[in-house]
Amino acid sequence: MSSRITCEVRTTAPVAVVRLTGALDLGTMRSVHHALRDALVDQPDALVVDMAEVDVKDRLALSVFAATARRAEEWPGVPVVLCAPSPVAARWLSESTTCRVVPVSPDCAEATRVAGTASPLRMRARLEPVAGACRRARELVTEACARWNLPDASGPAALVLSELVGNVVRHAGTPMQVTVTLRRPYLHLAVVDGSSAQAREGGTDLHAEGGRGLLLVRELTQRWGSVPAGQGKAVWAMLPAT
Repeated sequence: MSSRITCEVRTTAPVAVVRLTGALDLGTMRSVHHALRDALVDQPDALVVDMAEVDVKDRLALSVFAATARRAEEWPGVPVVLCAPSPVAARWLSESTTCRVVPVSPDCAEATRVAGTASPLRMRARLEPVAGACRRARELVTEACARWNLPDASGPAALVLSELVGNVVRHAGTPMQVTVTLRRPYLHLAVVDGSSAQAREGGTDLHAEGGRGLLLVRELTQRWGSVPAGQGKAVWAMLPAT
């Protein structure tokens, strides 16, 4: 008989809380991964995973939380906190070198409160796929860097975000959500559009008409990538926040 697990997503603004109920094993971890990925689409300030009703059948399945934390660190640049695991699950989490990087709290209400008060600095803009979108994106990131006292990051970040937005204008042609987040030690840039075609290294995506696109993004960022986000995708980049 196969295991089952349910994933209930609640929004306790500005934190997303995912309550898991059932058995977590290698068969159910995929559905957990998808639920946690979907919870990140709205770009909450933190993601709290309630494990009070989870029966961990296989300790290897706990790696789903480390994978989610790595994704959330890149985009949308927010922390993932586990709360109220069983004593056995808590021990397995502490013993795992993979999962040890994910914070664990015994109390979900307290974890949600703390996550909400430790939210990252963030600025957002909704842009249409028009010629002026790149200029507006540069203005947004320049304003953010000035507000957060990051003068050295302003120029590179403006160039990178302009390329990401320009790519949406040229190829996706959909409205986009542009986000600039400071979660030290990185400045996170993200553009979420309505096209499911993934930007990928070596492809035509992120290769600007001026020839700079992908090369510039690769040279100026610590890391960058593209992940599914709802019906579209998020293209993100991380720069040192110096």
